Amino acid sequence: MRLEKRGHSCVRLEHRGGTLVIDPGGFSEPDAAVGADAIAITHEHPDHFDLDRIRAALQARPDLEVFTHAGIAARLREAEPGLRVHEVAHGDTAAMAGLDVHVYGERHAVIHPDIPVITNVGFRIEGPNGALFHPGDALTVPEDPVAALLVPVHAPWSKLSEVVDYLRAAAPREAVAIHDGLLSANGLGVLARMFGQLVPDIPYTRLAPGEGREL
Repeated sequence: MRLEKRGHSCVRLEHRGGTLVIDPGGFSEPDAAVGADAIAITHEHPDHFDLDRIRAALQARPDLEVFTHAGIAARLREAEPGLRVHEVAHGDTAAMAGLDVHVYGERHAVIHPDIPVITNVGFRIEGPNGALFHPGDALTVPEDPVAALLVPVHAPWSKLSEVVDYLRAAAPREAVAIHDGLLSANGLGVLARMFGQLVPDIPYTRLAPGEGREL
């Protein structure tokens, strides 16, 4: 399975001719989801869910499928009545672009007590060398093992100690950075050094947008 990082929290997964794109939001490239067989959306915030990017993917592939929670599914059915939309929730399994996916998580992390908490689902994708997990905007620890964790390294709702504890709790074989669109080169360097110091047994990688690797 090949992982390609796109802007911020968006990734493309390719396996056996199928392409799954997760969270093509407003901080990702306009064509981030073009060519996808399926799109998975964790939650409704615009840095993860952008209708124009979904429409671009739909124009390129009219049989596009989208998997997301019920709230976003209703919005998509209203905006694009012909789009093939599938509702998923915690505990569900689905075949997305030929990949076996298990859904974990229910709620977005708390940003501030004054801001309502919204629905957020994460996607655990089975690969030939173990599973990859995209948590969206939450620090969900899947009930099943994870080989590669897409770790949200920076957000208004988190701090370094929480991310470190999340890595320790999830205990993946490796961690790959996502949710990095607000960080400068200095910030990215600081985080890499801190992860190396505090979680030395979990190799950490940050791919630039457009870079990819085999998992």
